[in-house]
Amino acid sequence: MNYQETDPEFAQRFEHFAFSEVVNEPGQQLDPVTRHMAILATLLGCQGLEEFRLELPRALDAGLTPVIVKEVVYQAVDYLGIGRVRPFLDATNEILRARGVSLPLEGQATTTMEDRLEKGAQTQVAIFGEGMREAWKNGHINRWLALAQREMITFCYLAAQGGCEPQLTAHAGGNMNLGNDRDFLIRVVSQCLPYIGYPRSLNAIACVNKAAEARK
Repeated sequence: MNYQETDPEFAQRFEHFAFSEVVNEPGQQLDPVTRHMAILATLLGCQGLEEFRLELPRALDAGLTPVIVKEVVYQAVDYLGIGRVRPFLDATNEILRARGVSLPLEGQATTTMEDRLEKGAQTQVAIFGEGMREAWKNGHINRWLALAQREMITFCYLAAQGGCEPQLTAHAGGNMNLGNDRDFLIRVVSQCLPYIGYPRSLNAIACVNKAAEARK
């Protein structure tokens, strides 16, 4: 749908807001690759499939590699479930093929089926502290969560879903443990605001502030 033809005033205002005001807001900017990673993860989280189809070519043009894109989609399964991610994986494959990318991509796994739990637990310790070293043994849900690695996009999945504030606060703290500080996370939220709206953005900022306060 070409909204420039059907809804020209709306299109003009939204495009100015999303692609000029937000992108260039002083003190709220991100480098292009980080920004587009965050937006892709946010669109997965809020189930914005049609907007994802528009965003993915922009992300690739901005420097995201097919490998990075696939990692963002794959990791979403841990937080959204395959039922909500499958349409995005199908759209990703369709767009990559249309751009001449040969699939499957070269394997990128850094774990094997045998060592993935141990390495996942090591990652959890790095993010959340020593208390997580044995946590994966305490139930199947924690065992699966030990596979999560990329905290910034995890933060975006959770912020965009809404209703995950306890987990969002925890992952805000996890981000801070890895050097993604309060100001960085607020910039992430700011850049994703056009895609999830004000209520979820304000909730995300509240979670970031809560996590930052807990570190004092």
